[in-house]
Amino acid sequence: MDGALLRSLTPAVLGILVRRGADFAAAEDAVQDALVEAVRVWPDDPPRDPKGWLVTAAWRKFLDATRAETARRRREDLVDAEPEQGPAHDSDDTLQLYFLCAHPSLTPSSAVALTLRAVGGLTTRQIAQAYLVPEATMAQRISRAKKTVGAVRFDQPGDVGTVLRVLYLVFNEGYSGDVDLAAEAIRLTRLLAAAIDHPEVAGLLALMLLHHARRASRTDGGRLVPLAEQDRGRWDTTLITEGVEVLQAALARDRLGEFQAQAAIAALHADAPVAEETDWVQIVEWYDELLALTDSPVVRLNRAVAVGEADGPRAGLKALAELDDSLPRYSAVSAYLHERDGDRRTAARLYVEAAEKATNLAEREYLTRQAARLNN
Repeated sequence: MDGALLRSLTPAVLGILVRRGADFAAAEDAVQDALVEAVRVWPDDPPRDPKGWLVTAAWRKFLDATRAETARRRREDLVDAEPEQGPAHDSDDTLQLYFLCAHPSLTPSSAVALTLRAVGGLTTRQIAQAYLVPEATMAQRISRAKKTVGAVRFDQPGDVGTVLRVLYLVFNEGYSGDVDLAAEAIRLTRLLAAAIDHPEVAGLLALMLLHHARRASRTDGGRLVPLAEQDRGRWDTTLITEGVEVLQAALARDRLGEFQAQAAIAALHADAPVAEETDWVQIVEWYDELLALTDSPVVRLNRAVAVGEADGPRAGLKALAELDDSLPRYSAVSAYLHERDGDRRTAARLYVEAAEKATNLAEREYLTRQAARLNN
């Protein structure tokens, strides 16, 4: 059974049902039932037209559910001649599904879950495992999300920026359970890039590829390895090459966005054969571009690190002093810059403070080791 094929066909099949008049929630349920049926039937009787088979099976599931709810007069007009099985319509509604699943009325967590279910083709169990929550909890979340977007017209224009933020949230979840969410986010972003010609979609894809290329070197025996200490020989040069090519094509269109700027920073890190050869001056310049686009406190915090590398730790601490010390990772950045400036006592104290604030176990363990190293 080709699970990847089933997942790749899911958004197109769902879109066809919605185009035929099924509301989103009912159509999504029908598609999921058809996928279950495909898993049962295809190994012994593989179809010549997988997409057409799924469309027919899902439409039958929808009609069965509709006939069972005869009180809903709105749907009765849909129960007419069942379409003959055959090649499915080639129109791709994937883009509209992205917009629907990233509707601004949804919370970020609900938008992510609905995107993984409707566009990604993942089961509720897989999504629940990925987010380390009970399956019943995730089922309720997805059900509420489907009800929220049920009344939204399928042809309403959507916001690309919202879709990209949802995909970036998926990517940043990384790996847990039996679903690699980082790889899944890359797959979904590739689908989006094929459906829409937009430089920021390309920028996000490039950013994901460049970050994902460093994945194998980020930990060592479960311990967090910072960028400067990573074994660059373990970086995936194929992903880096693709990411840089995608980014260059996007930048050539001269419509700079925040994901393109972030990808440019990641590309400069990837371009350095050793940490000492990183072009920090150019990285600071890209952070300035990114600030002009977002004016984000987190970007200012990361820029302070880059300034500390480009112009020295005193300059980095001066940039840091302009920020709110309650920002996440503020203490960790301050500790790093103080250590580089030679103030080991202050750095050790700040590493302890940063460890106490860390929400990630691996990060907390790393910061604690840094404090112990300086105290010893």
